Amino acid sequence: MDKIKSSNDINSDIYYDSVGIRKKVFVDEQNVPTEIEIDKDEDKCTYFVLYSNQQAVATARFQVTSDNGIHIQRVAVLKSFRHQHLGSDLLKYIIDYAQKQNFDYIILGAQDHAQAFYTQLGFKVIGEQYKEAGILHHDMKLSL
Repeated sequence: MDKIKSSNDINSDIYYDSVGIRKKVFVDEQNVPTEIEIDKDEDKCTYFVLYSNQQAVATARFQVTSDNGIHIQRVAVLKSFRHQHLGSDLLKYIIDYAQKQNFDYIILGAQDHAQAFYTQLGFKVIGEQYKEAGILHHDMKLSL
């Protein structure tokens, strides 16, 4: 049974579970330096973790923007749990959450290899390609 929990407390188990997933995916798999992955915005975000049979397997965070949107960041699914639709389940949950909170849009920086994943959820590419932590990205936006 899958369950999604959220928290904006960086001393919570949810936050620690989120960071654990992020370190495995971004630091260990993608070689993102820890000092880039764990950033100055940690205490400004709301964290979401999807638990499968009580194991933390997927995560994302968001920050509220100054113009009534949210900026989703750090979307990650543990390698052995990919291709089970858990990432899309998590993003759909956050999209629904954002709609219920009356946000106007969602923006995110998608790694180029993941653009099709976000497109299936309704996001559209905006802006030019850029490199972050040595990985090619495009910003993508979903109007709510």
